[in-house]
Amino acid sequence: MADERTPRLEMRGISKTFPGVKALNNVQLKAWGGEVLALMGENGAGKSTLMKILSGAYQADPGGQLMIDGTPVAISDPIAAKQQGISIIYQELALAPNLTVAENIYLGTEPARGGRIDRKAMREGCRPVLERLGAPFGPDTVVGGLSIAEQQLVEITRALHAKSKILVLDEPTTALSSRETDRLFGLVRQLRADGIALIYISHRMAEVYELADRVSVLRDGGYVGTLTRDELSAESLVKMMVGRDLSSFYTKTEKPQDSRGPVILEVQDITDGGRRVKPCSLQLHQGEVLGIAGLVGSGRTELARLIYGADPKTGGKVALNGSVLTVHGPEDALAAGIAYLTEDRKGLGLFLDLPCGTNINLGVIERDAKRGGVLDLPAGRRRAADAFKALRVRAASPAVTVGSLSGGNQQKVLLSRWLETGPKVLILDEPTRGVDIGAKSEIYRIIDELSQRGIGVIVISSELPEIIGTCDRVLVMREGHIAGEVGGPGGAPITQENIMAYGAGAAAQAA
Repeated sequence: MADERTPRLEMRGISKTFPGVKALNNVQLKAWGGEVLALMGENGAGKSTLMKILSGAYQADPGGQLMIDGTPVAISDPIAAKQQGISIIYQELALAPNLTVAENIYLGTEPARGGRIDRKAMREGCRPVLERLGAPFGPDTVVGGLSIAEQQLVEITRALHAKSKILVLDEPTTALSSRETDRLFGLVRQLRADGIALIYISHRMAEVYELADRVSVLRDGGYVGTLTRDELSAESLVKMMVGRDLSSFYTKTEKPQDSRGPVILEVQDITDGGRRVKPCSLQLHQGEVLGIAGLVGSGRTELARLIYGADPKTGGKVALNGSVLTVHGPEDALAAGIAYLTEDRKGLGLFLDLPCGTNINLGVIERDAKRGGVLDLPAGRRRAADAFKALRVRAASPAVTVGSLSGGNQQKVLLSRWLETGPKVLILDEPTRGVDIGAKSEIYRIIDELSQRGIGVIVISSELPEIIGTCDRVLVMREGHIAGEVGGPGGAPITQENIMAYGAGAAAQAA
């Protein structure tokens, strides 16, 4: 039993106070060598603060204790953490893209010979670890030319080369494809077998179910408890993280099948010439939540971008309320009443250095233009304040920069911008990616409220429980075309099995 051995890492009574805020309060954490400990909790629960204390970036309040292999240690800075065998791989990778793999691995610890950096020793020193991990690149490869998954492998190589005993992975699959995620999972299992203590931070329950030996949960800066693998369930995890039952997690008002609203959006044979999207047709009813599911690379996002005009179509047409639209770009779609929330909120959606209020008002800024080009700033402030209240954005005020908010609150700000445009159709692409479980529940509530107001909503998601829990009907894409439909009047039930049968091609083979 794990409890009969000395933990590789033990954190006892860890607290952290910032001016006016108690970020951590008497937190406990244990991690053994040769196990994967998942660390879960909503954004703001204290996970990042706890890991920054472990890494030496923050100092805990007096009174707590940190032990490694049963010995009390003091970690005063990141160098001391590294010397204790602690490595943290953050969601935002910390690599120098203009340097080679070997140069990144040895950065700050370069061997010297004759007063010069011994690059041969660097190459030969990291090669065994790269080979052990099955890296498809060599020591001389420039990091900037690698994929995100390969760069992540460089970070793991650097940690192993430094003989780390404790490895923290912070949301490691956020930017990975399903195939890359599978490779990472295999690597995590390999490291666990090698005796490393792994702390795995993720919002994705499916990943936790697949990898974790135990799960520790934080809420509001406090330690809630730990579940073993045998005790894991969605109900228990949700209740620990948000303090309420799973029954209130998804919000979907059931609609009688014979009372569907009229068709509000009709797409006929839209395509980009078959490059990523073959001719696709769909209908969206007023007040309907229509899901678009499918494996990564099936063409879901590309289809949405064609409808919105973000990418040029080579054929097909889009009609709103029976009128065919001329859409040359997103501005035409917005003017007609179609809004699109991108899956990449940080890169393509938000201006992270600008205030939340400015981000909210960007979609309707022309409304506030007075004579002479002067903006009616009070009107914008009132709009932003109303949006904060309606979507329950957790921030001091709309004046704070959006980049300082949690992922869930950033998503609410972006959603507020498009709701201010008064859309008839709202396309949500991965609306809860990188969002904590409490914020997810609130976004589901918003989706249901929009549906009740008669807005047609399209939800694109890689998470099948999310599709099942929010959508009235689901279209399944495979290899650029719509392979099938579940739900709706007379349709097959919306289940993971029925969705995956179309997504993987099994339904077509059975036919």
